[in-house]
Amino acid sequence: MEESLIAVTILWSFLFIYSMLGSLDFGAGFWAMIYGKNDRTNAAIIANRFLSPTWEVTNVFLVLLVVALFSFFPFAASMLGTLLLVPMGLGLLLLTIRTTFMVFANYANKFKDVFRITSGITGLLIPALLVSILPITLGGFVEFNNGYPQLLYGKILSSPTTYMHIAFGLSTELFLSALFLTDYAREAKDDSAFRTYRMHAIWLGPLTLVIAVLTIVTMPTEASWLVENVRGNLYGFGMSILLFAIGYSLLFFKQRNGLVGYSRAAVIFVILQYGFAIYAYGSAHLPYLVYPDLTVQDGFTNPAMFYQLLIAYAIGLSILVPAFFLFWRLFLKDQRYLEQK
Repeated sequence: MEESLIAVTILWSFLFIYSMLGSLDFGAGFWAMIYGKNDRTNAAIIANRFLSPTWEVTNVFLVLLVVALFSFFPFAASMLGTLLLVPMGLGLLLLTIRTTFMVFANYANKFKDVFRITSGITGLLIPALLVSILPITLGGFVEFNNGYPQLLYGKILSSPTTYMHIAFGLSTELFLSALFLTDYAREAKDDSAFRTYRMHAIWLGPLTLVIAVLTIVTMPTEASWLVENVRGNLYGFGMSILLFAIGYSLLFFKQRNGLVGYSRAAVIFVILQYGFAIYAYGSAHLPYLVYPDLTVQDGFTNPAMFYQLLIAYAIGLSILVPAFFLFWRLFLKDQRYLEQK
């Protein structure tokens, strides 16, 4: 495999991990806002219990993603920095606001409602801004003026595919977070929260699948190259649909002990589903970073620097992976924390 393909695979892997963790993080903030004043369910309590230690971990992978992009593809930095300045800048501003509020949430109960609303609203706006980057890479939204790339804001804001990408991103966020919190509530032995999140996961699953199909259908004519490549990667998307069907059906099976739904298995199958879909989409997007002006090879660093970066990432991940495993055991499996004993 070429060095540039290895690099873009690593980059895409960080994107996959961040999209999963980000969906759980931002989605939990939204559900905590929705159910913050609802006394009939503990959904907000469960969402906040998950959110409290995990939002910092999510930001780690955002940093890894950005650093990987500009270290493996430094020659793409100028073009991407210009095109993504507004969506990334606004996203980082909102992320800073959200992070600031999260830091002080435990020390200022007087403003608890403001913190809750801020977390919920930014939990929708930040993913919407980040997902809006994808249509920019499809073609037709960039023009060069005196050799400098410019984003056609009027065209991208009036394009149906932009809003379908945003709708897909938000439905994915809410579906994944509801599904994971279903399992988290069961782990915490909280039946009211379990029923609430299971209900949301049941109706959001098919909705997300329909929106995903509509997103492909509404792509502009400039993205016909991607649609053709998607048709050539039907195996990955077919596996994605199959895994979704298995994971979704597991929400309805009754266990031997009488409990409804195999929530942990459902989460695993749905994450695998998104894994197949994301890598199939990434494969279909090759060899372009931004069609038709920037390819993976054009933006790639030199091979000597690539191998040095590869070693650095291997050392870093060898430290981070055990740390994340310990984090998982402490906050997502320890019954003393889950049940607040």
